[in-house]
Amino acid sequence: MASRRVLIVSPHFPPDTSAATHRARLLAAHLPACGWEPTVLTVDPRGYETRLDEGLLSLVPRGLSVVRSRSWSSARTRPFGIGDLGLRSLTGLKRGASALLASGPFDAVYVTTYPIYPALLGPYLKRRFGVPFVLDLQDPWVGSWGKSVGPGARDRPDLKSRCSRAAAWALESWIAPRADAITAVSRGTFDEIAARHPDVGRTPFLELPIGADEADLSAAAANGVNRCFRPADGVIHICSVGTILPRGAAVVEATLRALGSVRARRPDVFGRLRLHFVGTSNQTDPSAPPRVRPIAEGLDVAASIDETPPRVDYLDALAIQRDADALLLLGSDEPHYTASKVYPALMVARPLIAVYHSASPVIDTLRRVGPVPPISIVSFDERGITEAHEDRIAAAIIAAADRPTSSNGHPSDRLGADAAPRLAARLAAFLESLPTFARLNR
Repeated sequence: MASRRVLIVSPHFPPDTSAATHRARLLAAHLPACGWEPTVLTVDPRGYETRLDEGLLSLVPRGLSVVRSRSWSSARTRPFGIGDLGLRSLTGLKRGASALLASGPFDAVYVTTYPIYPALLGPYLKRRFGVPFVLDLQDPWVGSWGKSVGPGARDRPDLKSRCSRAAAWALESWIAPRADAITAVSRGTFDEIAARHPDVGRTPFLELPIGADEADLSAAAANGVNRCFRPADGVIHICSVGTILPRGAAVVEATLRALGSVRARRPDVFGRLRLHFVGTSNQTDPSAPPRVRPIAEGLDVAASIDETPPRVDYLDALAIQRDADALLLLGSDEPHYTASKVYPALMVARPLIAVYHSASPVIDTLRRVGPVPPISIVSFDERGITEAHEDRIAAAIIAAADRPTSSNGHPSDRLGADAAPRLAARLAAFLESLPTFARLNR
């Protein structure tokens, strides 16, 4: 049987360093084995503002069709207040998608967001070329940004963030009902949209986590570098790798309070502990400000932490987690917050200490893993984090220090249904089940 063809529109793609780059990379690598030939339409690397991660290019299959379109330079658009990659690349992506669809038949267009503006292409391409449009949500479009958090003083919203939120609401209300299907990293993300726009509730939906690919571990072993600490030096190294969001400050504070409790309860353990916070700023700029150290200084535990605010390259991040004695997975107070960083942490099979809202999909993911590696889950609800939660975090830190565990098991066993090949198979089956796809392929 001839392969079906899917056009994946993803502004972020290797060598871009953002978390959003992995969605298209992971799915496209394994869709051919499921009978689907993907073409990835993305942005020319010159359009990215941040430092490029060239190591990511080694993770892209050589035979994968990748088409790169030009975008407006941020140097030209930022004086007018426009920096969003989705806006800067929209014209180029529209031309590229139209040329690809005009050159030959595609069975589906899959637009993954963030950024959100390229999703405007979905209804346009559907109308012009008669191709089914599937919308993918890696994050909620309408969330706390511009409502309760923003770039202003004390992480409060400002006028621009409020306008951005209003634009996201308008785009969501126009685009989401026109999608033939929707996929999202969590059911909660879809349910929130359906609550705002009831017609969306009848749209075919698939929950599709980001997942991970075990092949990344081999690449990290060959090319990843841990520059944060020296393993096996007698220190217990506990690492948190990833952005600290504004609404995650309470979780960080509770974790650092727990560290202070370890000092009071087990000074012998505390003296051997070092907590490393890596890539906390979500920026590649070496001058990115710290987000953890100011809290640690206020709690008098700064001497026991290291913070690297700039984002590190992906393979280096895997190497750091591989060498750690234990890992911290820190969430936020948003109920449906999920995070792609959970999957690399599962792959390296280090003991985990996870602090998340009880409604986060991360909780269910971790509970499916099993006993290896040891996982300590501290979950809280809308009432927030209490002293009892801090005691549980402290106990988990002590347990990780007392019983360091080496890596065990096979990565695919730890990832389970969220291994990239299985996620690609689920997406392929979902696309083939869509009524619009069935009508076009009779």
